[in-house]
Amino acid sequence: MARYTGPKHKIARREGANILEKESASLQRRLNVPPGGVHGRKMKRRLSEYGQQLREKQKAKAIYGLLEKQFGNLVKRVRRKKGETGELLMALLETRLDNIIYRLGFAKTRMQARQMVGHRHVLVNGEKLNVPSYQVKLEDVISLAPKAQKNVQVLTLLEDKDKVIVPFLKRSGMSGKLLRMPKKDDVKPPFDLQLIIEYYSR
Repeated sequence: MARYTGPKHKIARREGANILEKESASLQRRLNVPPGGVHGRKMKRRLSEYGQQLREKQKAKAIYGLLEKQFGNLVKRVRRKKGETGELLMALLETRLDNIIYRLGFAKTRMQARQMVGHRHVLVNGEKLNVPSYQVKLEDVISLAPKAQKNVQVLTLLEDKDKVIVPFLKRSGMSGKLLRMPKKDDVKPPFDLQLIIEYYSR
């Protein structure tokens, strides 16, 4: 199960946004300093059209924790379907099992959600599943295994009254379900889907 294991702060600084949900004071201070900027590179170069497309694609990959081949395969899938390509891509990204766990508030970050799935702490329709990329289907019931339900960190997260559940999901106690396919307006992604599609259309 391939995943990125390099420095997380470096990615956030490169994109100039806290895309990894890290609550780090040092990261917040350094977000406007690109990697290498501390030692002399002060001027930020103007990006070409290709550079802008590449940055948006890299940002989306980092947010959802995908590698290049995985992300490219998702784009190929949506381009074979009828409909607005950006909307379809957003739906596939948002219905990954690890992302659903994160959106339901069972994990603090997508990386933590991925780990929970990989360690078999997540049930889909009552069956343990350890595939983070599993595409959750309409009316699938996503729940936590009994051991995970007693986890102190999970219980603390569920006590957060300010946590807003996205409109395409419904959470009840330690379980939730996908009510409908996500739309761009549901999550307002911090990247430009059109530029990503244009990148893969070259």
